[in-house]
Amino acid sequence: MKIRTRLTLLFTLITAMLLGVYSFSIYYSSKEAREQSFYSELQNEAIAKTDLFFRSSLPEQEMHKLYKNNNRTLNEVQVAIYDVHKNLIYHDDAKVDYVKETPEMLSEIFQKKRINFFLDDLQVIGIVYHFEGKSYAVTAASYDKYGYEYLTHLLTISIISFVIILILIYLSGIFLSKKALSPLSEMVNQIKKITAGKLQLRLKTTKEKDELNELAQNFNGMLERLENSFDAQKHFVSNISHELRTPLSAIITELELASKKDHTKEEYQESISYALEDARNMVKLSNSLMDLAKASYDPNEISFSELRLDEILLESYTKITKENSTYKVSLNIENEIEEHELIIRGNEYLLQVAFNNLIDNACKYSPDHSCSIDVSMNTRRLYIRFGNTGITISPEDLEHIFKPFYRSETFRKEKGHGIGLFLTEKIFILHHAAVRVNSENNKTVFTVIFENKNS
Repeated sequence: MKIRTRLTLLFTLITAMLLGVYSFSIYYSSKEAREQSFYSELQNEAIAKTDLFFRSSLPEQEMHKLYKNNNRTLNEVQVAIYDVHKNLIYHDDAKVDYVKETPEMLSEIFQKKRINFFLDDLQVIGIVYHFEGKSYAVTAASYDKYGYEYLTHLLTISIISFVIILILIYLSGIFLSKKALSPLSEMVNQIKKITAGKLQLRLKTTKEKDELNELAQNFNGMLERLENSFDAQKHFVSNISHELRTPLSAIITELELASKKDHTKEEYQESISYALEDARNMVKLSNSLMDLAKASYDPNEISFSELRLDEILLESYTKITKENSTYKVSLNIENEIEEHELIIRGNEYLLQVAFNNLIDNACKYSPDHSCSIDVSMNTRRLYIRFGNTGITISPEDLEHIFKPFYRSETFRKEKGHGIGLFLTEKIFILHHAAVRVNSENNKTVFTVIFENKNS
């Protein structure tokens, strides 16, 4: 069921319930008011006839005649009068006795002074009347023809009005819901046109500050992120293909040359050495891509724990110098820094990958293959600086240094794939840290800044 239909039916149902309660209240109050009003009329009529009987000289036969004449055109009230001994003193029409008073009923009237009740469709009232020091029980009964006709008319009008109003409300609900949700229908039609090849399309937005416009803006934001993600993915796949193709082509060429004719042992060893070097480059590239995939996970899916940055730096320092005997790495931590200030929440593996990349880069591009690591503290920030001496990085290269697969023409002679720094920045962003680079006067420094919340 469409939202438009559901809203219309829900709106109609709620209105029907409210109208039903309102109509029932009106009908019930009118019914009660009619009942009480007619009891008052019966009492007045009973007193009037009793006064007429006792205080006027009108004979009883004339009163009977008057009752019968009125009863032909009106629902005349039938009155009966009894004395304290429960003897009938007067009756409008004893042959057609509506009430059929019993001794018990008369005793109740004398006891309670006033009673009223229904007798089928008739309303009956009994009162005590006092005249010349004597008490009499008077009953009056009649059918409220005009009152019931009024209630029937009111009920008919209420039902007809109820049905007509519901129909009008339902039609109005359809019109209003269609008008209110027309931007949503238009939005759906626009979304249908958006495909993987048309991510540049956007939903129309207005200046209105309503929920639908907010939805359109957020949806456009999502499309923007998806388009950027798709473009980055295409660029990423293209670069990977290129990076993998180079060592694979070299391996195939070396193996083809080795298989075409006989070679000396030294030539075979040289071919194997070249193929092995290319295979190692492929392994490094694969490892870098694996690390990049891990760093691209949802932060909620990465396990974080309390870590000491100095311990991770020492592990990276040990690993790099062990793998590359020519690398010279020095680590200096300010004495003023306390142990608790070096504790952060993070992922040990990813942080070690990032520190390894920075140390390896510094040593690789330094003429003497050296890297100095300095850890300092300033107010609530912890700074880790990775410095080396060598060729100054140009401002143009600094702008693109953290982009994936970007490699400067100046440093292309060094082996690499352009993933390390891009991966490093992503890891630090995951840890709510920032990485900055400064290169001047043949000295390059990468600075990692942690917001220290333990100080």
